[in-house]
Amino acid sequence: MELTRLFNIPKLVFVLLLALTSCSDKDENNAPTDYSYYYPTEEATITAKQIGDGTGALDPRGITIANAKLYVCNGDVLEIFDAKSLKYIKSLTAYTKGTTTIPFTNLSSVSVDNNRIYLGSVDSRLFVLDENTNLGINTVGNGQWWNTFVHVFGVTVKDGLVFVKEKHASIKVFETSQITESSNWNLTPIAKLNTLSGFDEMYSMDVAVGNLVVAGRDSKAYLLYNIAAIRANAAASLVTPLQPSAKPISKSEPTTVSLGADWAITSENVDSVDYLRFYPKEEFLNQTYTARINATDIMGKNSFGTIMGITQLEDRIFLSDKTNKQIRILKLKKSNISEQK
Repeated sequence: MELTRLFNIPKLVFVLLLALTSCSDKDENNAPTDYSYYYPTEEATITAKQIGDGTGALDPRGITIANAKLYVCNGDVLEIFDAKSLKYIKSLTAYTKGTTTIPFTNLSSVSVDNNRIYLGSVDSRLFVLDENTNLGINTVGNGQWWNTFVHVFGVTVKDGLVFVKEKHASIKVFETSQITESSNWNLTPIAKLNTLSGFDEMYSMDVAVGNLVVAGRDSKAYLLYNIAAIRANAAASLVTPLQPSAKPISKSEPTTVSLGADWAITSENVDSVDYLRFYPKEEFLNQTYTARINATDIMGKNSFGTIMGITQLEDRIFLSDKTNKQIRILKLKKSNISEQK
């Protein structure tokens, strides 16, 4: 996410500060100190009233944005909105391919890549749809937890790989090329990853700079897997799943991660309090976890609930707030302050 300067000291104040500085002692000790202060503001929300005829419910889980469309997992429905105007577009309730119709149930996560929608269901299925027509391409898993997946608690797709978080400490990795119009539902993964801990919680994942990053809530750490290493050790990982590089974060349970151009934006739960945190992206990927912003609400109001997903579009940040049953749209603002000694 590329940030632009959104707030500055008014010109009159700035001119006065310059005048005071020029008339002051030349002593370097009196030079002003400049600070940059970032803070989130809430720009809009999406609630159940904006879906269809406004009489339904919104129980948001995984979300993503692709080609200016916002996709929201809402119980047994995939909701689609215009990500810029926030207008409701449609609801998808089933996978449809030819004469086959499979109702969606218990949707957990969604990812869009290369004109395909990948939709995870806790009921042990991954649905793959055409992004343009919304018609089915194929499914992976048949809904029985003892077959392909032991439930699906997270999915992300990037660089030709599909990462599927299932129950326990497991992520299965597939190649997108394995999934075709005629492929078998019971695909064999090319690799397996060990998440160190985990049971039946939703897991958030993202990919950036050649790494898969997982918000490892049960292991209380962000889990980093080098994608080149995954490919190089794929066969061996089917026997001994590949372990991540992980640096525990004291007391925090990471629940969501989203990697933009400048920031790693996360949600973390600490002693039952939900935080929205902003880390400089480069530091974050180097496993230096010093957040620049730690927010539990918006300027003292509207506390965050359990955040199930974060996605970004330009200078907007979209949060899937399950507790408050809404999609919250934020902007990160910057104030430049000059303090005269």
